[in-house]
Amino acid sequence: MAQSMLLSSADLAALGFFLAVWAAYALALRGTLFGRVSLTSAMNAQRAAWMQVMARRELRMIDTGIMLGLQQGTAFFASSALLALGGCFALFGASDQVIGVLSDLTLGATPSRELFEVKVIGLILLLAHAFFKFGWSYRLFNYCSILIGAVPTMRDEAEQSEETDRAVRRAAEMNILAGKHFNAGLRAIFFSIGYLGWFVGPPAFALSTLVLFAVLIRRQFFSAARRAVLSDGAG
Repeated sequence: MAQSMLLSSADLAALGFFLAVWAAYALALRGTLFGRVSLTSAMNAQRAAWMQVMARRELRMIDTGIMLGLQQGTAFFASSALLALGGCFALFGASDQVIGVLSDLTLGATPSRELFEVKVIGLILLLAHAFFKFGWSYRLFNYCSILIGAVPTMRDEAEQSEETDRAVRRAAEMNILAGKHFNAGLRAIFFSIGYLGWFVGPPAFALSTLVLFAVLIRRQFFSAARRAVLSDGAG
């Protein structure tokens, strides 16, 4: 109750808008928007196709190299989220200095120390969510490497048995699931950038959230990367 009294109606409205936009973006990635498939969904189809091709390779150094790259990228972002968490805790010790800087940026009254700390706690929760998503994704990529090793070699379609098909599906589903958690961690990192606008004020918070949402929607549904994945290679 005490913390809720620290937040004005404008703060609550901006925070609600932020959470609604985050939820809407997450839901949009699972389906289609304006009849367009998202880049994430298109890449999930490519992950499944990769496992099918992998089953035909007798030597799978290429696949293990790709998995190593995915794991290293996930570990990098997990470490970055952990460092950012440490920086957030350091803000508690420098609250007065940071509030002094923010007082020159805010359009309204200077934020109180209590309100500033509430906002920092929210940022910590965002980054902690990202860290756990990256950590779980890293573990799932490890599991996927094991499942890739368990897929029998298939030289042609005639040799594809029911056992091989099940092994390929298991590896593909684990790979897609690992990618899903990795993307969820990235999403938390991206939205933490929009969250920084709240330290300036509710209008800046709503504006930064809206700009971030527009950028992410463009990249997922209208980007050159999406066109490249869905291209048939002709022209």
